[in-house]
Amino acid sequence: MLRCLHPWWLSGGGAGLRLLQRHLFTMKVQSPEFQSLFTEGLRSLTELFAKENHELRIAGGAVRDLLTGVKPQDVDFATTATPEQMKGLFQAAGVRMINNKGEKHGTVTARLHNENFEITTLRIDVVTDGRHAEVEFTTDWQRDAERRDLTVNSMFLGFDGTLYDYFNGYEDLKNKKVRFVGHAKKRIQEDYLRILRYFRFYGRIVDAPGDHDPETLEAIAENAKGLGGISGERIWVELKKILVGNHVSHLVHLIYDLDVAPYIGEAGPHAPHLRG
Repeated sequence: MLRCLHPWWLSGGGAGLRLLQRHLFTMKVQSPEFQSLFTEGLRSLTELFAKENHELRIAGGAVRDLLTGVKPQDVDFATTATPEQMKGLFQAAGVRMINNKGEKHGTVTARLHNENFEITTLRIDVVTDGRHAEVEFTTDWQRDAERRDLTVNSMFLGFDGTLYDYFNGYEDLKNKKVRFVGHAKKRIQEDYLRILRYFRFYGRIVDAPGDHDPETLEAIAENAKGLGGISGERIWVELKKILVGNHVSHLVHLIYDLDVAPYIGEAGPHAPHLRG
């Protein structure tokens, strides 16, 4: 595997000059799991985007799974193309598009060779309320990575096997650490459900209970009440995944110790079951 580290330096204007260091870590991935993704449909998809000079990469959880030797069940794609540009290239190629509900958030779903491919334009969260976000499209891969929840979910993978990692996601995955991208408090306030996602991925990735960053636990405790505005259905989806992962007893106790339980309905009928 080839590895290199690229530091980028950016200066900010305004009253004070700010120097921000940005790192891009890259390496080559050529695992059997990665190669197995190249179906006829995926090859056709990548050719369409390459022909129009739009960048297209595998994004998020699928990259995380591939790096741990697991073939992902679902593969999400990210692109520099806008939804209108994607619709234009698919229409020109006679490709069927389905489920247009995601377009306002930048997602277009195309069907090629009896496979569905969900592709989302790179985006920035402009306004968030802890549940939903107003987004702005971008062509900057790092800006999109910045808005993702955990470092291990913030990576991209090109079809030549190049991994793009801006926030040490690969290092955290290798060391079995679960961290928020940037400041935990800010990430949580963008979407309070990320509190439960943190617990879920902790149970999936970390070897032992109790290996938490104090800043993360403090941010969770301070913002737990935000879960009160999340629908019960979304909360239950995450809880079920926590309960089938590792370190269940530890995580359930943490949910109570950090006063998360009152905001997810666990003071109710499920409490005795979870406590047990």
